[in-house]
Amino acid sequence: MKFSDFVCFKALVPDLEAETRDEAVSELVLKLSKARKLGKLSAEKITKAIVKRENEASTGLGKGVAVPHVKIDGIKKITCAIGLSTQGIDFAALDKQLVFSIILLVSPVDSPDLHLKAMETVFKNLQQEKFRKFLGQCQTSEAIEDLLREAEETPFY
Repeated sequence: MKFSDFVCFKALVPDLEAETRDEAVSELVLKLSKARKLGKLSAEKITKAIVKRENEASTGLGKGVAVPHVKIDGIKKITCAIGLSTQGIDFAALDKQLVFSIILLVSPVDSPDLHLKAMETVFKNLQQEKFRKFLGQCQTSEAIEDLLREAEETPFY
């Protein structure tokens, strides 16, 4: 699966205003909502579901990245928003470090295979230091999109 199969390029935020985990989740979900990727579901409902999931187990993977995600009824197609923070956000990451890159994934409940394939694409790339570094250096939505498309053509792994 490629990034372009699930990333909403209208929901790329190179300069998150959020200062907390919950604010970051809310900001990214709101971008997906404004891009009309959430069907009839409210941004508030999805934000609550992701925050609930985060409270059960942090998706702060370490090395400055987090991948908050949720499978939820009412979503027709898997979608993803990406946000970058210059000051860093506490996601209770495994390495206890702040998170600077957030890849938020919202999937339909009835498509577990697609959810896993999207997660695999995200994780394969995030495992690569070069990809994480380039992502963290992106200063515009266009730069993020270019990086994701480059990763599709010439994978970093």
